[in-house]
Amino acid sequence: MTQKKRVVVVGCGFGGLEAVRALSKADVEITLVDRTNHHLFQPLLYQVATAGLSAPAVSSPIRHTLRSEMKLGNLTVLQAEVTGIDAVARRLTLDGNELLDYDHLIVAAGATHSYFGHDDWAAHAPGLKTLADAFTIRARVIGAFERAERCKTEVQRQPWMTFVVIGAGPTGVEMAGTMSEIAQHTLPMEFRRIDSTRTKVVLIEGSDRVLGAFVAKLSEKARGQLTKLGVDVRTGCKVTAIDAEGITYETKSGDAVTTQRLASKTIIWAAGVAGSPLGRALAASAGAILDRAGRVVVEPDLSLPGHPEISVIGDLAAAKSYGPGEPKPVPGVSPGAKQMGRAAAANLLRRLKGEATRPFRYMDYGNLATVGRKAAVVDLTVPVFGALRFWGFFAWLFWLFAHIYFLIGFRNRLMVMIDWAWAYWTYERNARVVAEPQTPAVTAKT
Repeated sequence: MTQKKRVVVVGCGFGGLEAVRALSKADVEITLVDRTNHHLFQPLLYQVATAGLSAPAVSSPIRHTLRSEMKLGNLTVLQAEVTGIDAVARRLTLDGNELLDYDHLIVAAGATHSYFGHDDWAAHAPGLKTLADAFTIRARVIGAFERAERCKTEVQRQPWMTFVVIGAGPTGVEMAGTMSEIAQHTLPMEFRRIDSTRTKVVLIEGSDRVLGAFVAKLSEKARGQLTKLGVDVRTGCKVTAIDAEGITYETKSGDAVTTQRLASKTIIWAAGVAGSPLGRALAASAGAILDRAGRVVVEPDLSLPGHPEISVIGDLAAAKSYGPGEPKPVPGVSPGAKQMGRAAAANLLRRLKGEATRPFRYMDYGNLATVGRKAAVVDLTVPVFGALRFWGFFAWLFWLFAHIYFLIGFRNRLMVMIDWAWAYWTYERNARVVAEPQTPAVTAKT
């Protein structure tokens, strides 16, 4: 009896999930490895960080999400962290020094934060990639208002009521707009000593405009909507230092460079991403080439040069789309990861049949970004008609229904719809509970 080929998929993000689903009915043994027990709908993670949604609304246990695939009998799910890759022996090392052999490997380990060589900034400016990150940011945001309430003077209070978001991509724009709404609409009348409407939310961006992936017109519309929400948008600013008391940044006017200081106790990083550390492991073991962001440069069919049995997908892959014209870089968005997951699985099955693989072609359906309540921008690619761009209330509605549609599971969709409807009519955010921090035990003297 011929032994089934062993396929290992690392990571259960959008790409890994789609790869497993595409392979589930094939005559192979699949092992899915993820260091968490849940699949995360990352586009709505900022809503957890800003207390708009609870964690279960944007996540789902992997075993529950893949219950239909597990019933087929060829899928094993392991909660473990991959600590090493031996491309020659075709073997992974998991935490606890457990070994896992494979015949084919799909790496969908995602990305992490990049502080551009200033890793010490992470302690003062957390990024947003995981549920743990969201809980950390939520605690800092809610805690800042609580600390402001305890301050005796306005001078002491101001840094606690100044929030800085660094990076004006979709995550940064969404965070800044939502934090301003919390201060302006959710928290008024809940404190006695402070006026939450006097909160300052500052969005810092190094380039000349927000939402750089969008066309200039939509970028300007988004900036106008942010300003209307009360966000202080500062573009053309290069951050040079971050510490517990605030940030230092430079602005340039002609040849003159001005250094400015902004006092803030709550800083959120949304400026850069880097490939998972597994990219470096592939570089060391399989000779993979990494780009400046630590992403793995892949072949047209998403495999590694010299190692066709290894595919890299999602945010970890520096992949290109091979459609009409010159190859174009694939953006680091969830539709790209999903399409790569399906393509990598299809090419793997072609290899098993002795067929030629096909180059990856990304179907770009456009970009969405919400700015705040009744404010968003939409840039869609519509077949035959071409680009469809709009903003404002109808763009916000489109963003809402698109995200509800792509959520995993009916329960999650229902929870999000209920929470959003309640927040729309009441401005309330019911996920504002923060876990009690661990503090040394106090021993009473007798």
